[in-house]
Amino acid sequence: LGNFAVQLKIDTNLANLLPEKNPHVLALGELQQTVGGETPMKVAIKSPSFEDNKEFAQDLIRQSLQLYDHQTGQYFFERAGFRKETKFLKNNALYFATPSELDQITNFLKDEIRNAKEEANPFLISFGTENESESTDISDFERTYDTLIPSEYPISEDSTLMVVSFYPTGSKSNLDYLENMFAAYDSLLATMNPQSYNPKMEVKFGGRLQRHLFEINSIMRDVFNSFASGITSVILLVAFYFFIKKYLHYRNGNSGKRKRSFWEHLIRFPVPVFVIGLPLLFSLAWTFGITYFVLGSLNTMTSVLFVILFGMGIDYGIHFYGRYIEIRSDGESVKDALFITYDNTGSALVVSALTTSVSLFVLVFAQFRGFSEFGFIAGTGIILALVCMLFVLPALLVIFERLNWILINQKVETTTEHHKSDQRFPWSRPIVIVGLLVSVLVVFNYQELDFQYDFGKLEPDYPEYQEFNRFAGDVSDSDRRNPAYILAENQRQVVEIMEEIRFKMKTDTTSPTILDVEALPERFPASDSTAQSKLQKIAQIRELLNDPFLKNQDDPQLAKLRQAAQTRQPLEISQIPDFIKNRFLTRSGEIGNFVIVYPSVGLSNGRKSIAFKDDVGKITIDSGETFYAASTSIIAAEMLELMQSEAPWFVGATFVMIFILMLFSLRSLRWTLVGMIPLVVGLLWLFGIMMIFGLMFNFYNIVVLPAILGIGDDSGIHLTHRYIEEGKNSMWDVLSSTGQHITMGAVTTMFGFAGLIFTNHPGLQSLGLIATIGIGMTLLAALTFLPALIQWLEDKNWIHYLND
Repeated sequence: LGNFAVQLKIDTNLANLLPEKNPHVLALGELQQTVGGETPMKVAIKSPSFEDNKEFAQDLIRQSLQLYDHQTGQYFFERAGFRKETKFLKNNALYFATPSELDQITNFLKDEIRNAKEEANPFLISFGTENESESTDISDFERTYDTLIPSEYPISEDSTLMVVSFYPTGSKSNLDYLENMFAAYDSLLATMNPQSYNPKMEVKFGGRLQRHLFEINSIMRDVFNSFASGITSVILLVAFYFFIKKYLHYRNGNSGKRKRSFWEHLIRFPVPVFVIGLPLLFSLAWTFGITYFVLGSLNTMTSVLFVILFGMGIDYGIHFYGRYIEIRSDGESVKDALFITYDNTGSALVVSALTTSVSLFVLVFAQFRGFSEFGFIAGTGIILALVCMLFVLPALLVIFERLNWILINQKVETTTEHHKSDQRFPWSRPIVIVGLLVSVLVVFNYQELDFQYDFGKLEPDYPEYQEFNRFAGDVSDSDRRNPAYILAENQRQVVEIMEEIRFKMKTDTTSPTILDVEALPERFPASDSTAQSKLQKIAQIRELLNDPFLKNQDDPQLAKLRQAAQTRQPLEISQIPDFIKNRFLTRSGEIGNFVIVYPSVGLSNGRKSIAFKDDVGKITIDSGETFYAASTSIIAAEMLELMQSEAPWFVGATFVMIFILMLFSLRSLRWTLVGMIPLVVGLLWLFGIMMIFGLMFNFYNIVVLPAILGIGDDSGIHLTHRYIEEGKNSMWDVLSSTGQHITMGAVTTMFGFAGLIFTNHPGLQSLGLIATIGIGMTLLAALTFLPALIQWLEDKNWIHYLND
């Protein structure tokens, strides 16, 4: 299984976090099959000479399209985007204008004629009334024309910078393909020697395709680094803790049996690492081997589970091994010590692992696969860690005991009886009052907790990507970005979908999210009747341009219109320029039946992304047919809504399952409520810290809430079990023994999560930070609030009520 575990890849596709049958996921899959999900690689060429840039770009395109990928058996690129044939379009631009755009131009010309007549009338006195406010803004026409006719070359205003787009043949999810493609391209640029075209020429390549590769490599690097740092710190901490614990037990034991020097203890320093670490590594190998067969890959959220499960799973080994050392120091044999550890600590471990795993397995039922896959992997990992600690670890203990690698010295027998009542937990009443006061304040100010909707703040900075954007930033991009696609079956449906969307655009005046909508049937007439109707509108525009008040005006905008209104006969589909036709073509080269919707809001904000999804995500036309929009932004909005709707239910379900399992273990409703106090109070303290420091939940860190509940409950379970076992007035003794173990267990888990805080990914950082603080607060509540509460109950002589 370990061999398969190392073959796991990280899938960053957001669509795979939603249910497979989600209508937007199905629509996106259909879109990729029909249209393709092309993300181009861009090359920026800069020098003082436009001609040198163009010559290099032409040679680059020719050689780039010949780059061959021997691994996949195909060329790296299928086509390039560079020069746009604009002359034909300039002469026939109005034939490709939409009806609304033609009406806009008509109104503009009528306004110009009216204004010209008014200026020519010497007897007209203008009082600046309604005519001026109702005139059509020339900027509207400018935007329309720029949409129809872009620059012939993608260049900057001073013509010193040029950008070429290359469309790959392979999938962006194929990391080997991307790495080979960029490596081949780097070699190509070095071979072509751009400075031979112009001494000052600079060439850089990148774009969102390279950013995608950076993102995956960054996550994998972060996971590896956090795994390495987390494991190293946890191993050193565990080894040092047990070295001190065993050595003190040995030194405090029978002086007549102290035959081992300090150095003999020191060379056995790594023993706890092997005793606890080997079973843990076995469980991790089994867990991720099973993950390979069941899920096939990890996602962004589950990619961190290597380090998290290491920190969580080692807890059970710490408890078992620590209790075993104490019992052996009491003079018990290896066999008896193992049986006693099984009877006492083993039962608590089983309950602890079951509550943690069940709280995680609850997530499996979530539709949001970020939750469900996290729950499956983490829950499986906890169960397998428990199995290995209960069966593999004891076998290792026997082996190391036979090899005399675990040095034990029996405690000195004393005749003085230890009085537990003398060891009170101090300041119990103030601790309980302060803890309750803080918890109540948090409850009454819960509205201060907020959710991070800005996706941009959850993404890492990629210097290479940002450097390329700065370098190529002078070439202006269209404001029509991040479009959503709606696929239809025929042109009738396309037209009806567009009418429905345009109706929404007109009626939604409070929170508009749609910039524009377009489809080829609207640009290019699909029938003779619509073609003739458009030709009539163009003829009307020509008549307006020939009006005596406009005919002799030397205006650049009117000159553009005169050139654009030359069409007198219907055009053929083959005459459409490729740069317009390409975005409406299917992968097979046919005209596609789909609508493109452009947002007017920035979709990096989750709230705006959800609003855009609500506007265009589901379109029902008059015939009753329903269509779903597809885009990565809509997928992200759907994911965010699903996660927010499911999170409260699964947090509540986790609480219920923990309560039921603790009740089954303790067989007392009252003690179960006492045992859950550290969990509830610690969680409230976590929320309080988040409020104070302005920390927010997001779709990365919210997944750890159920995990914090399951992990944080361990402390209450172990302390309550041990206190019931030892009896009244034993809390200080319980803390000095079991308290050490739960502290070590929680600290190692915190170290596991803390490794994520030092990654480059803000989302993973927030996950590690919230988990670390949350586990720390539940531990603090277990070591302070719970003992203080029990001590207060003892002082009030109320403990007997719990035992009744």
